[in-house]
Amino acid sequence: MLLLIALSTFVCSALTVMGIYWLVFRPQSVAAQRLDDLAGQGSINPAGVSLRPEEELPTLAERVTEPFNRLAPPSAAEAAKLRKQLMQAGFRGHNAPITFRGLHFISMAGLPVLVALFYAFTARPLASALLPLLLAFILGFFIPKFILKQLIKQRKLRIQWGLADALDLMVVCVEAGLGLNAAMIRVSEELSEVHPDISQEFGLVNLEIRVGRSREEAFRNLADRTGVEDLRSLVAMLIQADRFGTSITRAIRVYANSLRMKRRQRAEQAAQKAAVKLLFPLAAFLFPTLFIAILGPAALNLMDAFK
Repeated sequence: MLLLIALSTFVCSALTVMGIYWLVFRPQSVAAQRLDDLAGQGSINPAGVSLRPEEELPTLAERVTEPFNRLAPPSAAEAAKLRKQLMQAGFRGHNAPITFRGLHFISMAGLPVLVALFYAFTARPLASALLPLLLAFILGFFIPKFILKQLIKQRKLRIQWGLADALDLMVVCVEAGLGLNAAMIRVSEELSEVHPDISQEFGLVNLEIRVGRSREEAFRNLADRTGVEDLRSLVAMLIQADRFGTSITRAIRVYANSLRMKRRQRAEQAAQKAAVKLLFPLAAFLFPTLFIAILGPAALNLMDAFK
């Protein structure tokens, strides 16, 4: 029985390694190879620019996860929702949804396989592994989504805490005579080290405006990419000020003051919640040790007296 388990484990491991090797190092198609040869000879592209840019080439993660996405392709609504969540988490690459879905499938299949291999190597009966396999499958299903939600939450918090500083700097730039686009570029350059998330988002807004999109559309895309309510309110205020021709400097200054006050209120709220949050760890860990240290000697004396 042990020999059969070892042989089956070896066969499964060998097939897995061969499959991964084929997915990663599979040969290039004839058409793609022919295009690369023509591009290298310069017969089609004499300028020396590659016919297929580097960002369109399949990456290692895409090659590994592509077969899993073919098994269960997502619907249009699900793909749009996943892409929006990944953008809010900071992953704006073209292959980000494909990579995430592939990692999701690998997580759902990998954890049960690890549990099965553990039971096989420890020579335990596989009949008792049904519940651990089910729990491993459930964990593999929820862990990637939980990690993605935590990344979104942390990025929203970073943008939320750094938005007041960005608005203060934007007010200074606008009052110095810069336009709104130039002020956003300046803020993006100055905050690249302190608040890189806001710097990247403002840089993307300027790039969208440069390629021909309207300022209103670029601002709405900024609100959708981040998902922060404060930034969404700022975008609505900027669109309204731009549409009706009101003073953008005064609007940004008023909004920066209200945002700074709101940030102070959030800090006070978090400080008030700290006392309630500390109650449960104190009741669970500190009070029992205090009772043992105080009442322990008395309990020992009572036990000696009753003996």
